[in-house]
Amino acid sequence: MTKASDYRGFRTAGARLTEEPLAHLDFHRSSLLGESVHAIHAFDKAHALMLSEEGILPRGTGIAMLKAFRTMEERGVEAARAEADGGMHSGEHYLTKALGEKIGGRLHLGRSSGDLIEVARRITFRSHVQRMLAGLIVLRGTLLDLAVEHRETVMPGYTHGQHAQPTTFAHWLTMFEEVFARDTQRLLSFHVRVNRSPAGAAIMTGSDFPLNRQRVSDLLGFDSPLSHTMDAILSHDLEMEYAGVLAVLGQNVGRLADDLFIWSTMEFDMVELPDRYCGTSSIMPQKKNPDGLEDIKGVAAQSLGIVATVMMAEKGPTGFPIMERRNSQAILWDMGRALGVRLETLSPLMRDLKVKVGRMRELSGANWAQVTDLAAALVRESGIDWRNSHQIVSVFVRRNIAAGIRPDKATSTSLDEAARELGIAAPRLSAAVFSDAMNPAAFVRRRKLLGGPAPEAISREVEAARGRLDADAKLLGALEGRIERAYEALETAISAFIAD
Repeated sequence: MTKASDYRGFRTAGARLTEEPLAHLDFHRSSLLGESVHAIHAFDKAHALMLSEEGILPRGTGIAMLKAFRTMEERGVEAARAEADGGMHSGEHYLTKALGEKIGGRLHLGRSSGDLIEVARRITFRSHVQRMLAGLIVLRGTLLDLAVEHRETVMPGYTHGQHAQPTTFAHWLTMFEEVFARDTQRLLSFHVRVNRSPAGAAIMTGSDFPLNRQRVSDLLGFDSPLSHTMDAILSHDLEMEYAGVLAVLGQNVGRLADDLFIWSTMEFDMVELPDRYCGTSSIMPQKKNPDGLEDIKGVAAQSLGIVATVMMAEKGPTGFPIMERRNSQAILWDMGRALGVRLETLSPLMRDLKVKVGRMRELSGANWAQVTDLAAALVRESGIDWRNSHQIVSVFVRRNIAAGIRPDKATSTSLDEAARELGIAAPRLSAAVFSDAMNPAAFVRRRKLLGGPAPEAISREVEAARGRLDADAKLLGALEGRIERAYEALETAISAFIAD
């Protein structure tokens, strides 16, 4: 019989296997647990308490286990479990070394590596989802605050990489608030499915011991136990879904970074990043590189790669992909954590971004982006049909560009000449109508329709968005509060049990 202090776990050579695994195949090391060690620790405590409450463990054994876990916490869970080793079974290792195998060897009763790691996986996903949700809610609030400030900040909109129509910086900001509101909904929806407990499902059929799955689910803050034991452990669509949700969020964050990245170039010169988000060059003294945006773009690229990896790792006949799942688990944990950090940095970046209002206004009318409304003026004032109005303005723009005339120097006479070139009577717009149609700011103010860029339309959008944001923030608070209360209930129940 091996001394308790020398215990190395049930996978040690000499039982089923006669040789130790190769170093790179030794997946059962505590150093690989990362932040999931705390989820495993909570599950160990909840499982031990439930076994004791149900009379499956002798009361004295349960008390000894729970007291030992409290001692572990005084020392530091991560350090104690790292020393005990055993990976996800580090709790069993710790108890065996501290209390002997007759006590430590009972912890795993009714449980498997399957539900042990699946509980840790889901709790870690849940934690990352809540962090991303919190970051999104703060970011959305910042975007709305900035939108109010920039309702009158006219700028060019782009299609095909070319100036399209004038809009406002507020219109761009509220667009991204809508995008991130959808990301929020996707994460909230995913949270519903991830926050169900696989505890007690073991590896596929549960246990013949009378486990109280509902009790463990409640103590760990899950909404309910998963209702099918094989599905709880051997169905992998949750990971596939999460990869997709993260990839969409990553691309949305990356698109915002792409916009700011190109706008910060000398050629666009519409924004400037705070210095703390930038780097410089070892050879070029003048350089101010947008490192923070490049970092976000890099994470967005990585988020696409995880989709393929997760799909390949998780596919296969039921019960076949087991060790491969460690790959998808690791990259999903990494990506959830990475996106949480970037979301937390985006709000202060946006808040402290230098917006070059004058430059935006200059560009908004510099490349004929406003002339959609010139064609509309021909329809209203001259009774010309839309297609012919469109063609007249097309010729007008072409002739002025060929003559080197800027939009702010163009005249209604030139518009008349364009009409005559097409064989259409000169529209003879008044100077006031022509000037108003060529004004980018007026272009924006006219678009008061639902979802438009006019200041009053933006104000309506911001008000509606704040209502949605407040509702999402309250829902997140309720989710976080429920889990916090569950862990408090776990500690209260343990204290009461060991005190009796």
